[in-house]
Amino acid sequence: MTPELLEAGAQAHSRALTRVVTDTGPVFNQGVALYVEDLKVAFDGFQALGGLSFTIGVGELRCVIGPNGAGKTTTMDCITGKTRPDSGRVYFGSNLDLRQMNEQQIARAGIGRKFQKPTVFEALTVTENLELSLAGDRRARFAMRAKLSGAQRDRLGELLKTVHLADEQSRVAGLLSHGQKQWLEIGMLLAQDPKLLLLDEPVAGMTDEETERTAELFLSLEGQHSLVVVEHDMSFVATLAGAHRTVTVLHEGKTLAEGTMAAVQSDEKVIEVYLGR
Repeated sequence: MTPELLEAGAQAHSRALTRVVTDTGPVFNQGVALYVEDLKVAFDGFQALGGLSFTIGVGELRCVIGPNGAGKTTTMDCITGKTRPDSGRVYFGSNLDLRQMNEQQIARAGIGRKFQKPTVFEALTVTENLELSLAGDRRARFAMRAKLSGAQRDRLGELLKTVHLADEQSRVAGLLSHGQKQWLEIGMLLAQDPKLLLLDEPVAGMTDEETERTAELFLSLEGQHSLVVVEHDMSFVATLAGAHRTVTVLHEGKTLAEGTMAAVQSDEKVIEVYLGR
């Protein structure tokens, strides 16, 4: 096969994937939002992921904990297309193979990611930040001037209440507290109606009150979205996990333990490598 035919085939495959994402999106007919099996990633000989496997149910709120270097960030990178796994499977729903999709396609399919440091447009107001996300193009300043429909304005009002910023809607984002900026960025993600939210240390640097309200926020989203929360604050994790939600513990790129918060806290392996005595 000539290089020209190979290139044409690759382009056709990419277009087909884009059509699948745009036309059908993820299919959740098996109750699973995210399926990860035997994921392996190595960087210059270092095994970042050594056969990681787990599943996230539709509408589930899952906490992921583990020591530094356990593979938490690499896992998120693989899910969002930033890093290509060396082997293993990563599926969004039962039909979308994330290994075959780029970052933009994955985002359009309904996976939103929030990094530890908030990224908002600090010169714009809270409302203007959310309007940009509702307009569908966070990069284009002119999108802010697009006339929102009645449904979009209703949605904007809902988002402001959901992320505890209804009283701050006219405030310039740069003047918000650290916690409020975190909430605003979460609101900007929610405006794009993601099916799966990946949240990396969302309460780092927050006050106790902000941490408590963030827990309330995430619990209110359970069922409407699938959420994966990576966090080191064990008090916050305990609040989210409650008595019945699953907590996944990573260590050396694998799942070390999985179960309720009480179960993982009493697991000898988890105590030894992460929680301590």
